[in-house]
Amino acid sequence: MTRPSLVDRRQFLETLSAAALLPALRRQAALSPEWGTPVFDLHFHLRPQPAANLAHLDGAGVTKANLLTRNDATEQVRVLAAMVPGRFTWFNSYDVSQPETERVLAQAVKDGAQGFGEMKFHVAADGPEYRRVYALAADLGVPILIHFQEVDHFPNEGPWATGFARTFASILKAYPKTTFIGHADAFWANVSADYHNEAAYPAGPIVRGGITDKLLGDYPNLLADCAANSGNNALSRDPSFTPDFLKRHQDKLLMGSDCSCTDGHGAGVSQANNPAASRLAGKCVARETLAVLKAAAPVAVFRKIVWDNAHRLLKIA
Repeated sequence: MTRPSLVDRRQFLETLSAAALLPALRRQAALSPEWGTPVFDLHFHLRPQPAANLAHLDGAGVTKANLLTRNDATEQVRVLAAMVPGRFTWFNSYDVSQPETERVLAQAVKDGAQGFGEMKFHVAADGPEYRRVYALAADLGVPILIHFQEVDHFPNEGPWATGFARTFASILKAYPKTTFIGHADAFWANVSADYHNEAAYPAGPIVRGGITDKLLGDYPNLLADCAANSGNNALSRDPSFTPDFLKRHQDKLLMGSDCSCTDGHGAGVSQANNPAASRLAGKCVARETLAVLKAAAPVAVFRKIVWDNAHRLLKIA
C-alpha cells in the first residue's frame, strides 16, 4: 500500500495545534477494549498529523500500534510518543539500493526504532541489496518486515522484493539469526499450493500445502503480518482453512492493519485506492481483519495474535 507522505519538520510541528483534540482521544483509548482484549497493530503507517494517528487507532478499537516510517522520522515519532506515552513503537525503512542504507538504519535503531520496515523496494528478495540489510538486522537484534509482491496493482507499478516462492527458503536458511516478518500479496497468496502469480489477491478455496504455510512451520525465524487486503483476503477466502491455520501458527502471526481510512470505520480512502483491493473500499481494514480473527480463533489464540506475539517480538513488558 502506498504510504502517507511524511512531512518536513516545520510542517509536522505546526500540526501540534491539533493537540486540543487529544484529551478526548486519550479518554476513549482508556475505555475497555471492544475486542475483548487489547490490540496491537504492528503495521500502521505514520500519518502527518498527530491527531490523525490517534483517530484511527481509537476508532478501530486498537490499543497500541507500531509506526512504519521512512528515512528520518525520529522527531515526528518523538513528538507523537510524548503526547501519548506507551501507545506507539516504531520501525524505520530506507532504500536498500543506496550506499548509506546500513548507516541510516543503524542510526534509527540507536534513536529508538525497534525494527526495519516496511521494506518495499524494486529489487530481488535474495539480491545483494536486501542481503546486507538482513545481516544488519541480525547484528542489531531487530526484526525486518518485507513487502512481497509479484503482480502490479497499477499499470507499470513493478514488483517488490521478488522471488518469495522461489528463493526465500534459501534466505531463511542463510540468515537463521534474522527475524523476518512476511507481508503483502505474494506472501499471503502463496498460502495456497496452487498459486502461480496469476493474481494479486486470488479467491476461492485454499489448496493445502502452500509455500507460506510450509515456511511458517519449518522456519522459526519467519513470522507473518496479517495486514492489508492481502492478509485479510487469505484469512477470509476459505473459512474451512482459517481456524486450523491460526491454531497451527498461533505463535507466528501478528495483527496488522495497513489501513489508510481516517477514522477506524472506513471513512476517506481505504487501501490507498488500490483497484485490486476494492473489496475493502469504504471499510477499515483493522476492523475487518480483527473480526475475521475473532470469529475463527479461540479466545487464547486470538489474544496471542492481536497482542501477546507483538510484545514478545519487540520485547515489551
